[in-house]
Amino acid sequence: MSPRWIRGLVIASVVLNVFLAGAFAGGAVWLRNAKAGAGVSLESAGRQLPNQDRKAFRLALRQVRVESRQIILDGQQARQEAADLLQQPVMDKAALSAALERARNADVTVRSRLEQAIVDFAANTSHENRSVLAQALLRHMERRAAVAPKKSP
Repeated sequence: MSPRWIRGLVIASVVLNVFLAGAFAGGAVWLRNAKAGAGVSLESAGRQLPNQDRKAFRLALRQVRVESRQIILDGQQARQEAADLLQQPVMDKAALSAALERARNADVTVRSRLEQAIVDFAANTSHENRSVLAQALLRHMERRAAVAPKKSP
């Protein structure tokens, strides 16, 4: 083996090791954040339901998302438009406000539909399943209270 070839192998090995270390660190951060946010919303509460009920819950939410696909896309397009407007040399305040309002309205519409699907599910399920949903809502409120910024005097 020539020294040149060995040097190339060493450089390739260092690059690969740096890549793997970054992937490992990124994965660890992702897992930590995933665990921290698990089980804090009504949607994620579905994971704690019994298997058959969990499937029905997820199906109901998936159906809302399928039916709301165009609204979701409209909201994404409005956010993209807002980002484009922010990058213009001269900002059009009215257009930016309108784009952000369209995005917000789309978000509220989809959220309202998801919440109504959860209400419908809760109305047709057992007391035990509603308790699971209630506990998730309480954990969500506690988490938001813990994360909320404190007002300065």
